Amino acid sequence: MSSSPRVSKPKPPSTTPTPATPAAVTPMGWMHTARFLTTAAQLHHLPALDTPEIAFVGRSNAGKSTCINTLTQQKQLAFASKKPGRTQHINLFALGKQGITDAVLADLPGYGYAAVAKMDKLRWQQVMANYLVSRENLTGIVMMCDPRHGLTDLDDILLEVIRPRVEQGLKFLIILTKADKLTRAEQAKALSIARLQAGGGEVKLFSALKKQGVDEVAKLLWDWTHPVESAAAPAPAEPPEDEPEALDE
Repeated sequence: MSSSPRVSKPKPPSTTPTPATPAAVTPMGWMHTARFLTTAAQLHHLPALDTPEIAFVGRSNAGKSTCINTLTQQKQLAFASKKPGRTQHINLFALGKQGITDAVLADLPGYGYAAVAKMDKLRWQQVMANYLVSRENLTGIVMMCDPRHGLTDLDDILLEVIRPRVEQGLKFLIILTKADKLTRAEQAKALSIARLQAGGGEVKLFSALKKQGVDEVAKLLWDWTHPVESAAAPAPAEPPEDEPEALDE
């Protein structure tokens, strides 16, 4: 008596979960990871780091703290004193996933406030100058400027201090803050003037209120500190050129 053919049972579906594709890091998401690292009143108190560092500088009342807080989407990361000129320390903020620091933001004291004692002004200016000239891991400098007043004599002095390093490849950006207070024509004029003064650096309009320029600046800072990733990313496809309209005969 012949045996009936054996019927193979279908294998149950695999229960092993497929690993999820990690979400791509966006510049704004990266900026949101900012967290306090340390503070120092003197340059030699700062830790020696080998990660890219970006310094934020500017006159008191130029909107530096507001700019940092807007970029990082945190209301009180950078301390904005009610009495401008009172912040006398260099504050460092780490960027990157928890436990990993791939870049650092340095918030330098505001300068130029008239009510501050002259000796304090000189000391802060010397600390800042030493930092900007000698900080080895410094990758870029972001200068805040209120476009309603333009670059001042103190801003020009700072530009002269950093010019040699910018010529050697240090990244440099002027952010024209409070751009929402200007008309379109005034914005265009302020951009033109600042570009002439930037000495090869970039210039961006910025408004914390209107969120103007926020994404652009975050992307630029990402590119400064992640040159390999930025170079490997595919360039966006250029839109096809519009065909010229036929002329009426």
